[in-house]
Amino acid sequence: MMSRHQARAFLLRALYQREFVSTPLAEMLTDTDADDQREYIEHTFAGVLAHRDAIDALVGAHTVGWRFDRLAVLDQNILRLGAYELLYADDVPPEVAIDEAVELAKQYGTDNAPAFINGILDRIWKENKK
Repeated sequence: MMSRHQARAFLLRALYQREFVSTPLAEMLTDTDADDQREYIEHTFAGVLAHRDAIDALVGAHTVGWRFDRLAVLDQNILRLGAYELLYADDVPPEVAIDEAVELAKQYGTDNAPAFINGILDRIWKENKK
């Protein structure tokens, strides 16, 4: 059984892979036991791709001193996933979205990524609270 955290890690890998090869998500899921998280993965993957330009522009407005496209590709995708959950996933509390993104950054990101990602997502959340 896959946890939501494991589903996010899978999503990060899928988004990262999508940067280089246009593999359909269904194909990426074939070797994964995503049963109870499949709907979340499919919905979130499609949502991140659908809102990618808007998310990139918003995140880019907060990467002071760095152009978004200059960030490490993994860090970009952690930010995309976190920002998507903050802005579009009503079933994910903002604190969870930020905390999970920071955990992914600790696991997969560059050295300064956890603090960097935490700061950017925190500012986005505070500016976009409804």
